[in-house]
Amino acid sequence: MRRYALFALVPVIFALDRVTKALVMENLPMMGEVKMTSFFSLVHVRNFGGVFGVLNQSGYAKYIFTIVPVLVAAALVYILLRYSMSGTKTLALCLVLAGALGNIYDRIFYGNVVDFLDFYYGTYHWPAFNVADIAVSVGIGLIILLEFVDGTGKKPRD
Repeated sequence: MRRYALFALVPVIFALDRVTKALVMENLPMMGEVKMTSFFSLVHVRNFGGVFGVLNQSGYAKYIFTIVPVLVAAALVYILLRYSMSGTKTLALCLVLAGALGNIYDRIFYGNVVDFLDFYYGTYHWPAFNVADIAVSVGIGLIILLEFVDGTGKKPRD
């Protein structure tokens, strides 16, 4: 039962992603910037490519970066419903699913993904990202971590 409670994170993270993107679209002009600190700004940019803007100028990117995430999301739903796994692995997959759904929504309805979190040092800017990207990154990070630790704090046996 506890495992299914983690599924509630998916609509919560999806909603948080939608609300934050809507606030940016309504209150910040395209390419606008609000400096928050000496290393962080809120921006309004559109990503037509993949993660970190990969293939941003490709004509096929729109299709590739819509179809592949839809297939991944479908596979994640299947895995989450079909297989029993640890709470941490369930959490990781739910985070990836929630983030994927947030960015899929953008691609279907806008043809691109709204990014707004901009971290930088001097003139070096990390590529802007959003709440969905955070969820996907944390989920993938957990999955990678779980490959090195088996839940007991020890490295798994070969």
